[in-house]
Parts: sequence; structure tokens; C-alpha cells
Amino acid sequence: MKITKLTTYRLPPRWMFLKIETDEGVTGWGEPVIEGRARSVEAAVHELSDYLVGQDPSRINDLWQVMYRGGFYRGGPVLMSAIAGIDQALWDIKGKVLGAPVWQLLGGLVRNKMKAYSWVGGDRPAEVINGIAKLREIGFDTFKLNGCEEMGIIDSSQKIDAAVNTVAQIREVFGNDIEFGLDFHGRVSAPMAKVLIKELEPYRPLFIEEPVLAEQAEYYPKLAAQTHLPIAAGERMYSRFEFKRVLEAGGIAILQPDLSHAGGITECHKIAAMAEAYDVALAPHCPLGPIALASCLHVDFISRNAVFQEQSMGIHYNQGAELLDYVINKEDFSIKGGHFAPLTKPGLGVEIDEQLVIERSRQTADWRNPLWRFPDGSVAEW
Repeated sequence: MKITKLTTYRLPPRWMFLKIETDEGVTGWGEPVIEGRARSVEAAVHELSDYLVGQDPSRINDLWQVMYRGGFYRGGPVLMSAIAGIDQALWDIKGKVLGAPVWQLLGGLVRNKMKAYSWVGGDRPAEVINGIAKLREIGFDTFKLNGCEEMGIIDSSQKIDAAVNTVAQIREVFGNDIEFGLDFHGRVSAPMAKVLIKELEPYRPLFIEEPVLAEQAEYYPKLAAQTHLPIAAGERMYSRFEFKRVLEAGGIAILQPDLSHAGGITECHKIAAMAEAYDVALAPHCPLGPIALASCLHVDFISRNAVFQEQSMGIHYNQGAELLDYVINKEDFSIKGGHFAPLTKPGLGVEIDEQLVIERSRQTADWRNPLWRFPDGSVAEW
């Protein structure tokens, strides 16, 4: 069997799918994308196709190394996301050829169900509380929300009070019947992170995500030393070599690699094992589409340290398409009691509505994240 063609489809709301074809008619699907930089990743995928067309798709490990090491300059979000989507599609092909789900090829299940959590949007406490109430009706009891809006390097007590007030109202309404993580989104500087985390401690959030940017990772152990709250990070780290340094430094309790950014299933399987060696939990980042989610679930179900899985059903970014719009076998992704079951179809286990993908890809607008500025005109972290 040989790879014959790679085709990319940029799709609403902010996704990109990849189809890899072979000369024996078996196809695989992946999801290579950087949110807001889909065209850059698309170009990288097609550059990497020079290494792939004519090759045996079953040699995933070798093809991964060729894509990673074949260029003198490597790593980073664009190249690693391109590799990630290609890797997902190759695993999809392998599973279809062998007639088994990817988790089976990686050694089999370590659990029978995987805890899911849901994003909650909204900028006001009432909006957040209403969102949680609606999601609880579906069966969710674990959530994530933004911990604050934009925040200066040194900011006011009013900004701190506003962030704390939202969390206080959530606890007042729901008590301990729910769990929620708080995503600082890299918006907070190290000086303000110390203050904000201390003020939030009494409300016992499940974790604090990206308390500072990944490029300020030297602060993770310092922040962890001052609090009992688990620190989570990893969505903006792209290879085991970046994760190696963070794990060695300590401070991270929950690692969040993204299966569409950090080299795909092949790389994130290794990252998960590294985290387990440091007694660090795994919670893959996934505000993306169904192929990315399927890839995450296969790693979750073979990783003992996986604790919960992000998913994008109803997420505020999903304008123009929902998580399962492009999926034929929607029932396989149903959430029961707040959990996913293992995907059982061969490969990644997601059947793509290719005709809808082609149709929607013809009229896709480029998504960009908002550009925020402080009152003085300087750029703020979004």
C-alpha cells in the first residue's frame, strides 16, 4: 500500500480536516490546524506531502521521524500541528487496514469510560451560571471557564474582585455539586497570578490553567509552591522536548497536550507516558473538531494518568458548525453520565460526511481570535 494524495479542507467554525488517500482505496482523516492560522498549517501539510506520497502509510514511526527530522528547522506550532494531523490520519488508515480501533493497537483499554468536561462561555456571572445550569441538564458536572478578562502586568483590586466574584457566585449557587477549572489563558502576569490564585483558593477550583504563558514556564513551580491548587498547562507546548523541561522543573499537576498541535497520537502517547513517570495527570486540550477529539480519546483510553477530556460541544467558538455536524456516526460520541465510551469502529472511529465537508469548505471564512488592547492602547493577551 502506498500513499497517493493529501487533501485539506478548511471548515467552519475554525477547523481544518485532512484526507490521506492510498492506492488500495483505504483513506484516513486527520485534523491539522492552528486556530486562526489554518492557512499556515495547510501550507506546511502540503510541503510535508513530499515526504509522504509514494510511501507505505503503515510505517508511522518512520514517517513521523522523517517529517520531524527531515527539516533542519523543526518544532513550533505550525510544523507540529501539520505533523499532528498527518499522524492522526496515518493511525486512522492503520486501524482500518487491521480492523481495530487505535486504542487496541496501542495496547488496549485501561478504563471503560472517560470523564468529559464542558467549556462555559459568558463574561458575566449570570451568563456563566445560566450556562452551567443548561449543561447540567445534559449530564455534565465538570466545567471550565475563563478565570478573568484581560489583566495588566500590575492591575487593580477591582479586576481581582471581579474575577473572584464570578467564582464566588458559582459556588453559592451550585455548592460542591459541580467541579470547575479556571483558565487564566495566559492573560495574567506572574505578579498578578500570585495574587489571583491566593484570592481564589477558598473556592477550591479543580485546577488553574495556564496561570502564565508557556514562555514563562519557569514560574510554574514557583506558583505551585505557594498554593494547594493544581496547576495545569501544556496547550501551547508542541513536543516531548518542551514537556521534558516543564516536567523536570516541577510544579505542573495536570498536563494538557493538544493532539492536533503536539505531534499527534504518536507524540502525545509518549508525552502521556512521560507525565505518568512524574506522577502528573493527563487532560488533553481539545476545543476543536471531531477528529481531534477522537484522537484524544484513543490516548485517554490507554493512559492510566488521564483524568478528564475537554470537548467542544456548544463551545462559544463554534459559530457556523457544531462538533458533530461533519460526523455520520454521531451516536458513538454520545456522552452518558458525563462520560465518553471507547470508540469501537476501526481506526479513529469517526466516519466523516465527506460531501458536507467538501460543500462547506467552498465558503469558509478565515477565523481570527480577537485582538484586545488595554485602555492605554497597548496590546493585551487574549
